[in-house]
Amino acid sequence: MVTVIDGSNLIYGRLATAVAKLIMDGEEVVVLNAEKIIVTGERAEVLKDFKHKVDLGEVTKRKGPFYPRRADLLFKRCVRGMIPRYTTTGREAYRALKVLVGAPKQFDDVEKVVPEIASKKVSCKYVTLGEISAYLGSKVN
Repeated sequence: MVTVIDGSNLIYGRLATAVAKLIMDGEEVVVLNAEKIIVTGERAEVLKDFKHKVDLGEVTKRKGPFYPRRADLLFKRCVRGMIPRYTTTGREAYRALKVLVGAPKQFDDVEKVVPEIASKKVSCKYVTLGEISAYLGSKVN
């Protein structure tokens, strides 16, 4: 069974925990509109934190950690940290996760699920993953 989740206006960490639980239970999950996922916090602080993670890896010397810049890969990396990726079940679960920027036409007619925990109303300052990836230098928005 494939679960399709529309990531528009959903909270980053809360959505990642819901997705991690679903894929560890053996479901295939497709997350659409990754660029519209919300990261709460002061804009400057959030951008500084993500920039620091990217700068940790020395690309010229080919030493990690390599941190993604694209919105879909940023979310996938967050989910990866919530599952046991070095075990067989964790690797299988991680392969069952697909994250997409935008919403392809093949998912227009599919019923989209919205996890209740991730759809909390945001009344504070926030930044979207699309803005973060543009700040980090991604060409996919």
